[in-house]
Amino acid sequence: MSLSIHLNLFIHGRGHHEAGWRHPGATRKALTDISYFSDLAQRAEAGRFDSIFLADALELASGARHVASGALEPLTALAALARDTRHIGLIATASTTYTEPYNLARQFASLDHISGGRIGWNIVTSWVGGAAPNFGYQNAPEHAERYARAHEFVDVVTALWDSWADDAILDESASGRFLDASRVRRIAHEGPHYRVAGPLNLPRPPQGHPVLVQAGSSESGKAFAARHAEAVFTAHLTKESAIAFYAELKRAAADLGRRTDQLIVLPGLSAAIGSTDAEGVALLDELNELTDIDVGLSRLSDRFGGHDFSALPLDQPLSRDDFPDPSAVQAAQSRAIAITELVSRERPTLRNLLRRLAGARGHFTLGGSPERIADTIEDWVEHRAADGFNVMPPVLPDQLDRFVDQVVPILQRRGLFRREYDGTTLRDHYRLTRPANPHFPNR
Repeated sequence: MSLSIHLNLFIHGRGHHEAGWRHPGATRKALTDISYFSDLAQRAEAGRFDSIFLADALELASGARHVASGALEPLTALAALARDTRHIGLIATASTTYTEPYNLARQFASLDHISGGRIGWNIVTSWVGGAAPNFGYQNAPEHAERYARAHEFVDVVTALWDSWADDAILDESASGRFLDASRVRRIAHEGPHYRVAGPLNLPRPPQGHPVLVQAGSSESGKAFAARHAEAVFTAHLTKESAIAFYAELKRAAADLGRRTDQLIVLPGLSAAIGSTDAEGVALLDELNELTDIDVGLSRLSDRFGGHDFSALPLDQPLSRDDFPDPSAVQAAQSRAIAITELVSRERPTLRNLLRRLAGARGHFTLGGSPERIADTIEDWVEHRAADGFNVMPPVLPDQLDRFVDQVVPILQRRGLFRREYDGTTLRDHYRLTRPANPHFPNR
């Protein structure tokens, strides 16, 4: 069997479990202390991870009274982490709804230069309802409108990155010629949502384009990913759901004339690792016992656009009728669909559903030994449910240390994961080609 697994570390608070911050294995460093993020990035780099990822939300998290919240702005943090690491890719979220294409293109091009070509942009349309008033808007755009804007936004950003030829800078002090103006062009974009003249005011990024990452799994999100994304972070509660998503997305990309190996799929995996399977399961149970019901209800409400679930009994089996139509949700539509499918399939109580979601907000959670975690990773990749995983430790840094020290060596011994980096850019790690510049063929 010839598999080559990709691993991304998703850094989130003091761990992805809602109660992870309360565990003795969680850091006591402030979430504004850059050394905390630097330590995690360097630990993941020592484990030869492809990349790390910092998500973003544009409002104070719901349940912040009982969940570790208030971390650094991710683009600023990546600039610091680029100086503290040498090989690992660095990915951050930025919204197409609440920023401007020119500004974002500059920020990510600058980060790609600072890091020597290790940057990825996680493209989101920002479903959280509280973001709009923070940016001077009364209401957020509806789901379809957000994605329509996002398609044009990405087209503008990539055009700006391509507004310079790779060889535009001459830097000839003797002749006095610094720039070959014939190798820089305006983009003169005029569309339904944006008018941008260009060119960008700094050279093309080392990777040509920072790697384009996407995380939405609604119908609009999948269409967007098939067209634009080079890596997809996705949430699945079951292997069967992940297999179906993987096949659908790869097929959609192929239908657009894309090579399917140029789109990698990374489901979330939140593994509670113990020395035995029983210890891993016990850790997950321990964390679930520490959760706060009000936090869980608030987060479930967010997934369904503010729907109030507080009147439902905690210990009676749920039915599909207890939830609004997920296809009409204007917030996290794909996650709402996944939750209602789980309810229809398993009929959990509300208490058990909240505990199920507490582990990683709708991503796959698993408690077990290092061997069980490695077996699961290999199984999902072998059966085309994934090209690798978005690793979401429930407690940080303890569970990252266990993953690096105990799971990664198993994958390496099986020949499934690198022992050394064999490239210098995030595109190298993900085995993605560098995009050609359509306006400036190489001379």
